[in-house]
Amino acid sequence: MSRRHKGRDVNGILVIDKPRGLTSNGILQQVKRLYGAAKAGHTGALDPLATGVLPLCFGEATKFSQTMLDSDKAYIATARLGERTETGDSEGSVVETRPVPEGLIAGILEPLLDRFRGDIQQVPSMYSALKHKGRPLYEYARQGIEIERPARPVTIYSLELLAIRDNEMDIAVKCTKGTYIRSLVEDIGEAIGCGAHVIALRRTLAAGFTLADAHDVPGMEAMRERDESLDGLLVAPDAALSMFPEHRLSGPVLVSILNGQAVRIEAQLEQGYVRVYGNQDFVGLAEAFPDSEGTQLVPKRLVKTDGRL
Repeated sequence: MSRRHKGRDVNGILVIDKPRGLTSNGILQQVKRLYGAAKAGHTGALDPLATGVLPLCFGEATKFSQTMLDSDKAYIATARLGERTETGDSEGSVVETRPVPEGLIAGILEPLLDRFRGDIQQVPSMYSALKHKGRPLYEYARQGIEIERPARPVTIYSLELLAIRDNEMDIAVKCTKGTYIRSLVEDIGEAIGCGAHVIALRRTLAAGFTLADAHDVPGMEAMRERDESLDGLLVAPDAALSMFPEHRLSGPVLVSILNGQAVRIEAQLEQGYVRVYGNQDFVGLAEAFPDSEGTQLVPKRLVKTDGRL
């Protein structure tokens, strides 16, 4: 008996501008259906409240989703001052109100914001997807269970005040993975002395992709109605790996690494991940271990090739 066809073989990365109100998995399933793809995954969840850059991986590109998840991120957030909610955003009920200090201007806020720039310690929100004993923290929070959460190190590369209005402010943040913008806004609210929560959040950077790279589902659906192929919207997996240096192989060493074997080359490379190519085709990621005689390349994540290497 023949196996049921599960979808077509689609490979590459699609950058989506996630709309508000949908989960990351919800938008992933919509796009996966549009492509009729057999295999797809996203690169880290955005809250339903959040919008913006969400790279989706198809086929061979899913091998690099964790690397993309580990990348730096950037956001623009709008905070409501004077109100603290149970979730740290407007999805939760208000649990405390306090007056916003009068005459709050950029000159007053700037020294406060400076406390949160650079390397800081951050306590994750109870409404985050961080796991405890295999369950996300938000499941415990919804049951009224508080879990002790140790502070974790994160880095805020930049924190810019964009605008201040009565009881709202807009900030732009660039940060390392694992930074919770809700927690950052709550902590800033406490530093101001009135509390705060997120009412709008837009991700502007993830895995090296920006909003200029992003597509929206209505536009893709319109393309389908015009019988236009969506495959041209995909970018190659190595487009998200530009933070790693590249090295080209040929001959026996290329064959060996394609077979999953470590190889030695004469070139002196720096220790760390390397994008490996054969002629023009991307082969995958290898880890470089330099020594006095050259460099050992150990394959880590390889992609299927078409045999033209």
